Amino acid sequence: MDEALIGSMLASTLRVSTPLVLCALAGLFSERSGVVDIGLEGKMLFAAFAAGATGAVYSSTALAMAAAVGVGMALSWLHGVACVSYRGDQVVSGVAVNILASGMTSVLGIAWFAQGGQTPPLDAHVRLQPLLSAGTQATWDTMPTVARVMCVAFLTHNGLTYCSLALVPAVWWLMYRTRFGLRLRAVGENPQMVDAAGVSVQKLRYAALTINGALCGLAGSYLVLAQGANFSRDMTAGRGFMALAALIFGRWRPFATLCACLLFGFLDAAAIRLQGVSVPGLPEIPVQFIQALPYLMTVVLLAGIGGKSVAPAALGKPYVKER
Repeated sequence: MDEALIGSMLASTLRVSTPLVLCALAGLFSERSGVVDIGLEGKMLFAAFAAGATGAVYSSTALAMAAAVGVGMALSWLHGVACVSYRGDQVVSGVAVNILASGMTSVLGIAWFAQGGQTPPLDAHVRLQPLLSAGTQATWDTMPTVARVMCVAFLTHNGLTYCSLALVPAVWWLMYRTRFGLRLRAVGENPQMVDAAGVSVQKLRYAALTINGALCGLAGSYLVLAQGANFSRDMTAGRGFMALAALIFGRWRPFATLCACLLFGFLDAAAIRLQGVSVPGLPEIPVQFIQALPYLMTVVLLAGIGGKSVAPAALGKPYVKER
């Protein structure tokens, strides 16, 4: 296989996996605390709209990312009010967040920009750029093949991609090596025990949802500031659900979840590469089937391992304090 194709595929896998990793880690915090988060898709979508709208109006990367994080946290708090404070059904609340985000982003986009629900294209200086300049990348042609493939695969990304990868060991350390992580995992397994120890179950779950919203905001901002040039209607295209599937496939563990996200990202990148490719002697594969490949594989993988995954014991169960 051409080394250029290998390097390009690896680079595409990392780029496509970045929002999945951020969103899956967001779900990890929420579900480890005992709160089901079906609303990952909606939070990421609304955060993407906030980043696109703010970046188009103010031409500032920092403001765009701050707006995305703020919107993500606000939706997480809304989910927390419904599920943690008022003990509503967590699945219904998550679905409501998805519906709210899908409708409001379209309505606000049409009302503010009159472009069919899209935001204006962002200027190049607002979008996230690779850390290495084009001039630096041009010198790779003189390198040996393996070194050139590695450089193309791992050194052509923006800071948020590297940040998402660095967050995985950081989240692992926070979850398994700190008091906060111990309490967070305990509240997802046995909230009565945590409450009996004098620790507030509500505060821990709200803290987890706050981190959840911030990570969803970063995932949404990446879609607009790195992968695309503007916001378009329903541009998340099921990535939030795919991240949730990766979380389940990874059994609510950071490194296993990362591997699942990379697998789904590879399938997505491969689906893009396979469009228009024909095999001699075989009928042409419909483009729609190739585009559906990542989602079909998600269903297949979950069908094979979903029943073997053991979720946190208190996941989806509202906590009622005993008097």
